[in-house]
Amino acid sequence: MTMAVDVAKEGSTAIVTLSGSTSRNAFDSSSIALISSTLNGLMDDPQVRSIVLTGTGRIFCAGADIDSFQEAIEDNSIGELVMELTGILHPLLVRMRGDPTIIIAAINGAAAGGGLGLALACDARIASNEACLVSAFFRLGLSPDGGSTWLLPRLVGLQRARTFLFNNETWDATTALEAGAIDEVVDSNELLSRAKQLAIDWGKWANHSKKSTKQLLDSQSSTFFETQLEFEQLLITQSSMSPEFVEGVKAFQEKRNPDFSNYSEE
Repeated sequence: MTMAVDVAKEGSTAIVTLSGSTSRNAFDSSSIALISSTLNGLMDDPQVRSIVLTGTGRIFCAGADIDSFQEAIEDNSIGELVMELTGILHPLLVRMRGDPTIIIAAINGAAAGGGLGLALACDARIASNEACLVSAFFRLGLSPDGGSTWLLPRLVGLQRARTFLFNNETWDATTALEAGAIDEVVDSNELLSRAKQLAIDWGKWANHSKKSTKQLLDSQSSTFFETQLEFEQLLITQSSMSPEFVEGVKAFQEKRNPDFSNYSEE
C-alpha cells in the first residue's frame, strides 16, 4: 500500500493532501511514518503558522491498511505491527494537540479508524457534505485507537461517544455537525477555501497564545492524553492478536458482516 503526501504552501499556510494508490486511502507503517515526518517538519518550520489537512476522492483517511493487517496475522507479527503503527501515530497526535501551529482538517470524505483520530486531533474540522465519520474498530474486533476515546467524548459528550462506538455508527456530515464532532459543513467545492481561511484566521495569533490555549483546554481533564494513548496502545495490541480480529479482517476482505458470536474472552 502506497500513500502520497503532497504539500503546497500558500503564504504561512501549508496544505497537506493525503492520496492513496487505492480508493481506501489507508496507511501502512511507511505511510504513517511519511505523514508524521511531513506534519512534524511543517510544525518545525517557523514560517508555517497553520496547516490544512485533507484527502482525495471519497476518502479523507481510512486509517490502517487491512491488507497489511492480514499479512501480519499470517506471519504472526500483528502485535509488532500495531505497536509500530501506534508508536508513530501517537506521538504525532500528542504534538498536534500542543503545538502552536494551527491544524484544520478539511474532511472531504470518509474519516475512519486512525484517520478519524487524525481528524479529531486537529484544532477544527470543516467537512464537505460528502464527508462521514466512522470508528470501524468494532467491526474488526478491535478496541478503539487514534486517541478517539479521549478526543471524541470531549467534543460530543461521553454517552454520545459511547453510542457511536457501541452501535458502530457512521455519522454523515449533518449528524456529525449536530453531535459537535465537526465545526462546519460546506459544499465540496468550498471545502478547501473555507478551511484555508479558518487556518489563516486562527494561525495569525501569537504562538504563545495558541500553544498555551491548546494545553490549557486539554489539561482540564483528569486524564492526560499521553496516558490515554498508552492505554489505547496496550488494548489495541492485545485485541489485534485475538481470533476476533482475524475474523474481522477476513470478513472485511470477503465483503461480509463479521460474526464474533463464536468467540469468548480468554
